[in-house]
Amino acid sequence: MTTIYNFFILKATYHKYILDFKRPSGTSRGVMTEKETWFIVLEKDGKKGIGECGILRGLSADDRPDYEEKLRWTCDNIHLGENQLWEALMEFPSIQFGVEMAFRSLASETSFLLFPSDFTNGEKSIEINGLVWMGKESFMKEQIEEKLAAGFRCVKLKIGAIDFDQELQLLRYIREYFTPEQVEIRVDANGAFDVSLALDKLNQLSGFELHSIEQPIQKNNTDSMAELCKITPIPIALDEELIGVFSLEEKEALLQKIKPQYIILKPSFIGGFRGTKEWISLAEKYKIGWWITSALESNIGLNAIAQWTFLQHNLMPQGLGTGALYTNNFDCPLAVLQGKLWYKKEADWDFDFDLP
Repeated sequence: MTTIYNFFILKATYHKYILDFKRPSGTSRGVMTEKETWFIVLEKDGKKGIGECGILRGLSADDRPDYEEKLRWTCDNIHLGENQLWEALMEFPSIQFGVEMAFRSLASETSFLLFPSDFTNGEKSIEINGLVWMGKESFMKEQIEEKLAAGFRCVKLKIGAIDFDQELQLLRYIREYFTPEQVEIRVDANGAFDVSLALDKLNQLSGFELHSIEQPIQKNNTDSMAELCKITPIPIALDEELIGVFSLEEKEALLQKIKPQYIILKPSFIGGFRGTKEWISLAEKYKIGWWITSALESNIGLNAIAQWTFLQHNLMPQGLGTGALYTNNFDCPLAVLQGKLWYKKEADWDFDFDLP
């Protein structure tokens, strides 16, 4: 669906787009075969800018019945400008991000070169983790072997959906061949552990010298999470816990209470570049580690996140390797080589602004 609004010489449109997974991708919340996303396109004096509103149904704070209505309102009020819209869209972080991206894209030399740097010049890369999706043990082992063969020095395993002993066996398999110095292992439970069993599972996982575990228990159990972070044998990274925490005061209160070892930042979930920067500032204030992760956006959103991430100068492996998941993604200059994300500036974009 496309809606057009015209204020002076600025035109705004919004478009829905369904991304199809190459193969079903599993998390502890279920198996995904497709991913809904939305684009905001701005046009002014013949120049176009694009932003992606990367909502993830069932997880995003702005997964609400009035989501499309708010997109329509945003286009209707595009004349308010980026800053005023960002404030007005506080409870719609994915639209905040789409608006930020679209205005940046419109103002850039080309629609997709948002943050010029040594990364976009093709001179430097971003180290990323190789993502291993949940599934049968044989499927997960196949993915692990593919990631290691492809040169990743950091792999991230989704856990919590299959038998826990099988997951331990997969970790044992990696450690039989690779030391922690050779391959860093991160695991993501997506809140799958029962609160009463979480510490026991963390103790079992600790034997594999993991880098960290993301969201071992479900969000909004702040007392239990704070206690886990205090006694855990493995560094804990908050992920879903950050979703729906909008004000700077709420963000600071959450970090002060839980005191995690890390936080994981998904711009589409936490208010775009501006919202992410607020979390980074607080994390550094309280000496909490952080890294940035995409949230299954198309290459449009991934491109913007990657370019901005490079400028944050965080040398830890980032979670930006999701561009090859879909059959109908857009060809772009991003390429993964030897566990690193590169920007091949000689490559062309395959994107038609005249979306259906």
